[in-house]
Amino acid sequence: MLELLTRRAAEATPGFAAKQIRWVIAFSGQGVFLGVTELGEVGQRRNRGQTFSLCPEFSRQFKQRGGKSEFLWDAAKVVTLHSDDLDDEKLKASHQHFVALLQDASRAVPELATVARALSDDSVLKQVRERMQAEGVKPNDRVTLSIDGRFPLESGDWHDWWRETYQASIGAGAGGRKMVCFATGSVVEPLDKHPEIEGLAGVGGQGMGGVLVGMNKDAFQSYFLERSTNAAVSLEAAYRYRAALNELIRDNSQKLAGALVVHWFKHTVAPEDDPLAWLTAGGDEAELTARNRASELLQSIRDGRRTDLAGNYYYALTLSGAGGRVMVRDWMEGQFEELASNITCWFEDLAIVHQKGGRIAQDPKFMAVLGATVRELRDLPPPFVAKMWRVAVRGEPIPQAALAQAFVRVKVGIISHERFDHARMGLLKAYFVRQDRIRGQEESDMKPHLNEEHPSAAYHCGRLMAVLAKLQKAALGDVGASVVQRYYAAASATPALVLGRLVRGAQFHLNKLEGGLAHWFEDKLGEVASRLGSSVPQTLTLEEQSLFALGYYQQLVDMKTKKSGEKLEA
Repeated sequence: MLELLTRRAAEATPGFAAKQIRWVIAFSGQGVFLGVTELGEVGQRRNRGQTFSLCPEFSRQFKQRGGKSEFLWDAAKVVTLHSDDLDDEKLKASHQHFVALLQDASRAVPELATVARALSDDSVLKQVRERMQAEGVKPNDRVTLSIDGRFPLESGDWHDWWRETYQASIGAGAGGRKMVCFATGSVVEPLDKHPEIEGLAGVGGQGMGGVLVGMNKDAFQSYFLERSTNAAVSLEAAYRYRAALNELIRDNSQKLAGALVVHWFKHTVAPEDDPLAWLTAGGDEAELTARNRASELLQSIRDGRRTDLAGNYYYALTLSGAGGRVMVRDWMEGQFEELASNITCWFEDLAIVHQKGGRIAQDPKFMAVLGATVRELRDLPPPFVAKMWRVAVRGEPIPQAALAQAFVRVKVGIISHERFDHARMGLLKAYFVRQDRIRGQEESDMKPHLNEEHPSAAYHCGRLMAVLAKLQKAALGDVGASVVQRYYAAASATPALVLGRLVRGAQFHLNKLEGGLAHWFEDKLGEVASRLGSSVPQTLTLEEQSLFALGYYQQLVDMKTKKSGEKLEA
């Protein structure tokens, strides 16, 4: 993983990092303050600003010494003392350091001296702060400078000066010790403390970032090695993997409950050909379903039309924060063709007939499938999310825990007479499709629509319950407590104790119907009963109760469809 990330950002250099900066303070070449301007998506509440790819950056260890700042950019409170507490001595020291850096760098970029003088002038600072107040700049917002309309950050004139300054700030390495780098395999001087990964504050991390490699406790250390030398990585490699991760988190990540998923490919893939993007986007009524898009892409690879994708590879990393550390929850890699195949299977396995009948329900988003197992998305545990992501991407079996949680929600919904959740019913179906695949069945018994030839008695018990419920409604209309509300829970657990009694009571309902409809229900009851044979199961396991629920759902939809004369789509 480290090797691949290091290769991805091979041009990254220690002391430089991409930063998103929201505001620019404009000066003329003579140091006259011209105004404050917003960058990026102007006016948007969550505007993060413009990305500058080569911002100078000190290490956190250097800044923790106190009274330090960045060069050419920093928080508004550091650059201009834009703060409620103007007597904060630490803040004043940081501001003075910012100005001192500009003055020192003027040896390479002379116009920086005029800006340094302006930012040392209390009257100019007051002007700038007043303008910031009017524009809504917050003390912690990042700001940079422009001179005569040009950003010094985008100039390379100061780079040599900065490299010397940065090197002086980090001092010596690990005492001259040479070790094998975990990321490159080269013999290097290991970095003592690694740079921070940003962007994980929403998944348990800190706003200032966290380290991917760090051993600051005695229990983490061995062989008398201190701190990060326990996992030796060179300064250059550390900044490269950090640059790659920060860029992926910023531009190509998706939040899944309490975790963040980033992915990339060995060779560039167009967004419209990215199967992992379809996984989280789901289907769209206005365009091809995610299932069809994945299937078409897979076929184009197999028949040689997309040779550019045939030899490609994918890499997927699941991350979360743990205070000042970055936690790797999962790592996956494989061939692009395998990924396309697994995503196709994911959607095909989830495919379920729409509750209104006549068509297959829309492809669900990944989080809709996970949400089908809980009351609210915030109840999803991150390890479960990571596991289900692996199930989708790697084609692994759906864990029984997911089946159990989805089944509970299905049963509650049926008894409460709620609308069926297609993602929930699809998840139950997908569990059995994958179990059949594990057993080596070429074709699963579990179909998107009703399967009258299904081998499971539990499935047909569910079908029988659906027919009885439909019969009661046809005979009596809406009643206070339906047969489903009163008996579904017991029938799905102990069908032999309940269904026989309900079938005997069905004669009362049949007598209330006119001849044609009564005969139709009699035939349907007879057909389902013939599938059960002479023995109805005494008790049902979790898997069998889930089959009961699927039989119930698919039989209800089938009766709705057949009654209207519509043909079911495959």
